[in-house]
Amino acid sequence: MKKTVRDLQVISNIRLNKDHSLLELKSDIRLEGIVPGQFANILVDKATNTFLRRPFSIHQVDYKCNTISFLIKGIGEGTNCLLNSSVGDKLNVIFPLGRGFSVPKNKSKVLLVGGGVGLAPLLLLAGLLKEARHAVEVLLGARSVTDLVELDFFSKYAIVHTTTEDGTHGTKGFVTNHAVMTENVGLYDRIYTCGPDPMMKEVARIARINQIECEVSLENSMACGYGVCLCCITETIEGHKCVCTEGPVFDIKYLKW
Repeated sequence: MKKTVRDLQVISNIRLNKDHSLLELKSDIRLEGIVPGQFANILVDKATNTFLRRPFSIHQVDYKCNTISFLIKGIGEGTNCLLNSSVGDKLNVIFPLGRGFSVPKNKSKVLLVGGGVGLAPLLLLAGLLKEARHAVEVLLGARSVTDLVELDFFSKYAIVHTTTEDGTHGTKGFVTNHAVMTENVGLYDRIYTCGPDPMMKEVARIARINQIECEVSLENSMACGYGVCLCCITETIEGHKCVCTEGPVFDIKYLKW
């Protein structure tokens, strides 16, 4: 799908917990061919001190109902404004932006690793991989059980493992403390990950050691989405690249990590 700028209407806003909401928007044009890992830039015109658009991974797409969904975490004025959007509101959105995840050509066993709100681009990917008949497992990490969201959705497509820093759900610690990363990682043909940089760098390190193909979705600040503002530059073996246009998904072979 070619990128477009549209006013999309809020048709539902489901509060998942005090900090997270699932925002579903209706498009007046046909949605097609959106790739997991792509993102959208949303204008927050109701926030008086928010001048730049906010980037959000595309979380779900319903092609039959022509809707697109985003997982919103309230952090500052802009995101909290979106968190409290009302049904019927119109949001100006640029989408789909960036390059997404690649899908293995041959039947594979894959592991998706998400930390915090980094799980956002992985749900659409899990569904696509399941549809392509790959064996999918997901490892999700959060600070506490209250921060783990949408486990039921992920369980439709994959075997789900969890970690929490306080031990209130799953294995206690970070995702890299879980047995699938410390003992069984060699069972996987490919790893996809999104989350905090330290987490992704450690997942990438483990993947390299075990010679596993790995793609990461970077969460750099992407203000324009067109590679003009240069806010989101990252260093690669081919020089500095704009994450918003060359990514946000990168094969770890090309990153200087």
